[in-house]
Amino acid sequence: MIDPRQFRDVLGAYPTGVCVITALADTGERFGLVVGSFTSISLDPPLVGFFPDKRSGTWPKIAETGRFCVNVLGADQLALCRRFAARAEDKFGELAHGHSPAGLPVLDKAIAWIDCTIERVTEVGDHWLVVGAVEALGKDGEGTPLLFFRGQYHDLALLAD
Repeated sequence: MIDPRQFRDVLGAYPTGVCVITALADTGERFGLVVGSFTSISLDPPLVGFFPDKRSGTWPKIAETGRFCVNVLGADQLALCRRFAARAEDKFGELAHGHSPAGLPVLDKAIAWIDCTIERVTEVGDHWLVVGAVEALGKDGEGTPLLFFRGQYHDLALLAD
């Protein structure tokens, strides 16, 4: 039997990027979910994936829209990360943001964004594997990513020193 605490500690030695998955309902309601488990899956066809927790209250709302936008957070966006990680009715509040070609929220100063339609969702342990078909993407030429490493958030530039 693998001890859950040891599992988290050992896997915490592997740094991950931090993203906010955004979506927009037909009603105009916006949704956002922080993930540290985003990955590229395939180049041909272009597919990406992330793993929302089954206990997430936000994921079912995003799933219902059939689309999502991955916002890759920069190292200077820790406050934004915490905002979307918190349990709140409207995580967007007074937050200004842009829009992807599909009209989904793109967070200001995100270092990259990826517009997707949901290709498939598969149950995997205590999470879902969400596979997205990439429809559009872009990046800001500047900035380093916000990383999660050994249970804390970090700036890649500071880790390199």
